[in-house]
Amino acid sequence: MRRRDFLGVLGGAVAIGSPLAALAEPAERVRVIGILMPLASSDANGQARLAAFQQELQRLGWIDGRNLRIETRWSGGSPDDVRKYAADLVTLVPDVILGPGTAPVGPLLQATRTVPIVFVHVVDPVGAGFVNSLARPDGNATGFIQFEYGISGKWLELLKQIVPEIKRVAVVRDAAVSSGTGQFGAIQSAAPSLGVETTPVNVRDDREIERDIATFARSPNGGLIVTASALAAVHRDFLVTVAARYKLPAVYYERNFVAGGGLISYGPDLIDQYRRAAGYVDRILKGEKPADLPVQAPIRYETAINLKTAKAMGLTIPPSVLARADEVME
Repeated sequence: MRRRDFLGVLGGAVAIGSPLAALAEPAERVRVIGILMPLASSDANGQARLAAFQQELQRLGWIDGRNLRIETRWSGGSPDDVRKYAADLVTLVPDVILGPGTAPVGPLLQATRTVPIVFVHVVDPVGAGFVNSLARPDGNATGFIQFEYGISGKWLELLKQIVPEIKRVAVVRDAAVSSGTGQFGAIQSAAPSLGVETTPVNVRDDREIERDIATFARSPNGGLIVTASALAAVHRDFLVTVAARYKLPAVYYERNFVAGGGLISYGPDLIDQYRRAAGYVDRILKGEKPADLPVQAPIRYETAINLKTAKAMGLTIPPSVLARADEVME
């Protein structure tokens, strides 16, 4: 074969084979995100928050099943399962882990000091030892605080505005985490100026919760505050039921309690925190480090009121409280 004919045949082969050459190009790297949820997989609110997180990731170009793989573990509020799943997720060597709440973040940081962790609705990350400071975390974790302790005193003020005759308040808290004692301390500090005595109620299991609240409710002029914790979220429906059973006006830290029949809530928009967390995950996947991303505070708070519950308890919500409500359920 003449040299010119040979080159022509070779050129044709290259042209025909060009699609194969394109297929041989390296595929886009699939990133792995671990998620350790403190709720049960059947929890509708947890599912809604994760949906918002994934939707925002998708808007930023991260598609589960294409350039992203999401590994989710649901602990159902069990401390043993939290520790087990924290270790399990770390063995997958993910690019970043999402840790909602104080309960999952501690075990995650015990399991790894290298894998980036983005947390949401953690009340006191400095006090819990998760970060060195809000402005400069200086470790492998950063994220979004649920609120500052000062908001806890506002729950007590709100309760007194609704029921001025209240003299005693049971405070449901998780004493096993620093944020539980911190929130209770803030309520205690505000109580004397409002003429209120506080009683702690530890949130561990339904039987203990009902026993302590039943004992508290034997005396008149009582109310209830449910502070933020993973266990409070797990026992959400039961806490609402017990408050109704013993006719205790109750203030909760987020709207899902009110949607389930609770009286009133004041707190940050938690769905928004999951969207903002997706932005931090995006930045970390693109090369930024958690140590350089400041811990951020909520930018939106919301008040929700259930008028049906108020009517059932014989309460009239003051117009000043109704006027500033973001959501009124009837």
